[in-house]
Amino acid sequence: MAQAHELDPHAIGQRLSAARKARGITQEEAAEFLGVSRPTLSATERGTRLPVPEEIVRLARYYGRSVHEIVGRREGTVELQPHLRAAVPPSRSDLGEIDSAIAEFQRLVDDYRELEHIEGAQLVVEYPSEVHVPRRADLRQFAEDVSERERRRLAVGDQPILELRRALEDCAGLRTFVVGLPSDIAGMYAYVADLGYCIIVNRKHPAERQRWTLAHEYGHFLSERHKPGVDYLCERARKPSGESFCDAFAANFLMPRRPIRQRFYDVARSTGDFKVADLCKLSADYLVSVQAMTLRLEELALVERGTWSTLREKGFKPERLKKELELQVPETGPEAEYPERYKYLAVAAFCKAKITEGQLAGFLRCDRVSAREIVRECVNRPETTSSGGREIIELPFERSLLSESPS
Repeated sequence: MAQAHELDPHAIGQRLSAARKARGITQEEAAEFLGVSRPTLSATERGTRLPVPEEIVRLARYYGRSVHEIVGRREGTVELQPHLRAAVPPSRSDLGEIDSAIAEFQRLVDDYRELEHIEGAQLVVEYPSEVHVPRRADLRQFAEDVSERERRRLAVGDQPILELRRALEDCAGLRTFVVGLPSDIAGMYAYVADLGYCIIVNRKHPAERQRWTLAHEYGHFLSERHKPGVDYLCERARKPSGESFCDAFAANFLMPRRPIRQRFYDVARSTGDFKVADLCKLSADYLVSVQAMTLRLEELALVERGTWSTLREKGFKPERLKKELELQVPETGPEAEYPERYKYLAVAAFCKAKITEGQLAGFLRCDRVSAREIVRECVNRPETTSSGGREIIELPFERSLLSESPS
């Protein structure tokens, strides 16, 4: 452990507070465990009192964290709170909820970086050059050109992107987290040193809305990746050019022009019409909301302008019609709080005995029983045998496939 004079009491306090909250432990419970008063623990978390080394060791174990996580210097750590709060109007009545979301965002970012450090597995990606949004050119055409380039770069073709979250992390290097936010906030984004571009989307929103937010934030990554920001659902009369570009990019990226037009013409040619039922099926196929698909068809001049407004005025209920049509729409939003890669890094570190079970539970935001179940799901995988049957294969996560020959 670092010497006492080298420790920053404010940083120590913030990390202890974050670790305690992540485990769902109250200040009263932690103070009782440590054998101090609640005001003493509160002073420690505020950074006005530096805990003695024995207290740090005991609290780290209690919270399921390593001592290094609490006292280690994290070079390049970006404090997200002041940057993101600056984009939030100070007059809002839900600043406490926003602060909690930003704090959890910070903890997830720090934990992801810690897991990469433990496993020595930094994600290597080649970011595309930032695009400069033109002020006077056709913004929609520019966004379409950028989206086509990105679809080619990500090798997703013209088809719907079923695994959008995974594609953006594996191929573009974006880290996506899911956190509860006020309902009118779609997401937040920030570029973090040593980790890259990080996004949170609102856990409260349906999968289709979350996918749109991911694509919209991807637009911010391409056009202004070093500028943190907050995106709102409310539509302003006049949007800044950056927001308009991100909306146009999301529409083109999720619903590319050529395949959408072709699908529309195929239906119209075979049936002589394009009905609301066809609209619902098309939106389900591309995993977007009926509203988003209708507005896209309006933009492509395939249906009349104002079609969506007319449908709303007539009381159109997309979800009810989808149910009547028995459309099977997969839940493709980013449900888990952290990406798949984050989970596998934590499980791999545990299987190699680099972290304890308590630390694993802390990283995975669950209790120890649930953490063990996640490990079993990752390690034991069903495989098809040569005879066509199914069997469970136990995968030794800690075994190298390069340093030794398979036996």
